[in-house]
Amino acid sequence: MTVQYDLKEQERVYATFAKFYDAIYLWLFALPHRRIAAAASAGGPKILEIGAGTGLVLRYYKRDREVIAADLSVAMLRKAQEKIGRLGLSHVRGIVAMDACNLGFPDTAFDVVSIPFMITLVPDPEKALDEAFRVLKPGGLIVIISRFGAEDGLQAQVEAAVAPLMKRIGLSSSFKVSRVASWAERRGDIAMRDVSRGLYFKMLTLQKH
Repeated sequence: MTVQYDLKEQERVYATFAKFYDAIYLWLFALPHRRIAAAASAGGPKILEIGAGTGLVLRYYKRDREVIAADLSVAMLRKAQEKIGRLGLSHVRGIVAMDACNLGFPDTAFDVVSIPFMITLVPDPEKALDEAFRVLKPGGLIVIISRFGAEDGLQAQVEAAVAPLMKRIGLSSSFKVSRVASWAERRGDIAMRDVSRGLYFKMLTLQKH
């Protein structure tokens, strides 16, 4: 089933969010930001970051990599552009306003697709993953870091109940690792290589066949 969603409404929400995003997440997410940047940097020279937001992860990629940053929100990308100039992030070769579910890049253009704190919030995660797969070279990696919910039990029930509130502050409480694993299994041409657990977040690494 195709998921319908209002891109203009999403852009409006994130334009408001951009005003205070860094104040909340710069230090709160510093460790997971470092972790996903290190994993992505180890995967190859050409990296696409989807859901780059205000560019908080960009400073952590290895400087000998070529990074393209994509996000739906023009307001957030303006802040990312300011960081690129202020911090001298010459390894960031471009920023583009783009829907994760309709990437404007050719097939097999990147060695790594990095997805920090976005896949649990996009209205059609499977479509976004399909697009990430499409632009990935054979043997390339998709690296995802996010807060993933419990698979079952009382915790899963509580997380489902508070999911609407969590979404308002840019987090997800009910999206599960199994949803990504099921997507990979259905495709059959990409495999889950690793699930790395942190204190609050998990990092998933998938490799294209």
